[in-house]
Amino acid sequence: MRTGLIAQKLGMTRRFDETGVHVPITVLKVDNVQVVQQRTAETDGYTAVQLGWGAAKVKNVSKPMRGHFAKAKVEPKRKVTEFRVADDALVDVGQEIVPSHFVAGQKVDVCGVTIGKGFAGGMKRHGFGGLRASHGVSINHRSLGSTGQCQDPGKVFKGKKMAGQMGSVRVTTQNLVIVDVDDERGLIMVRGGVPGAKGGFVRITDAVKASRPDDAPYPAGLRAGEAAPEEVEAVEAPAAEEAPAAEAAPEVEAEADAPAEAEAAGDGEVEKE
Repeated sequence: MRTGLIAQKLGMTRRFDETGVHVPITVLKVDNVQVVQQRTAETDGYTAVQLGWGAAKVKNVSKPMRGHFAKAKVEPKRKVTEFRVADDALVDVGQEIVPSHFVAGQKVDVCGVTIGKGFAGGMKRHGFGGLRASHGVSINHRSLGSTGQCQDPGKVFKGKKMAGQMGSVRVTTQNLVIVDVDDERGLIMVRGGVPGAKGGFVRITDAVKASRPDDAPYPAGLRAGEAAPEEVEAVEAPAAEEAPAAEAAPEVEAEADAPAEAEAAGDGEVEKE
């Protein structure tokens, strides 16, 4: 299980495939998504990565979060969320994940908060048919009707479909297909509708009901040209050690020749005596 991505919903557009069929597409924006923190089983009891999206003004970030971002050496983020990952799918802090983390044709699950509709009645909220529109119904055509029984049980059961707040709930749409990704502009194009309003944030993860494609990068699709801090140190360390070794070679040879010269000089003095 690998990490997902945070994206911002920009809106919808359309495309035509090779056969001329109209394909509705939702465009999602991925803006400088970096790893802010790692959660490990030793310190936190579970394994996850914390991602940050975009950039936020420092004045709009609380003091504790400023310290949190400073510790990770990343700029303040506008949106922060966590993704559970496998033990071998952790990503180094500071690494940037790009839209090519997903590949075209892959199925994904998109989670977001739906558009709030305010207080709505039973017909709009649950699709009730309403009461009869003939004689005998006195201006109650859109009313809910009976909601309970008589003296037994004498109450309305919990979960009864009634009027109330509509929308503004967390919803996951499963098995949406990735149409295209663009690393330069930071765009992910998904076939179909995505929950939420324009400008809202969504979570994109690998589909739980479909297998991950073989060409999908693991543990994550990182920005090209970036290397982990450990790899940089490993490359620079041998270069610094090889230079002194090459210079030390002549000194060893000189020391090895010194005893031979001393013996030659000593032999000469004995012959003179």
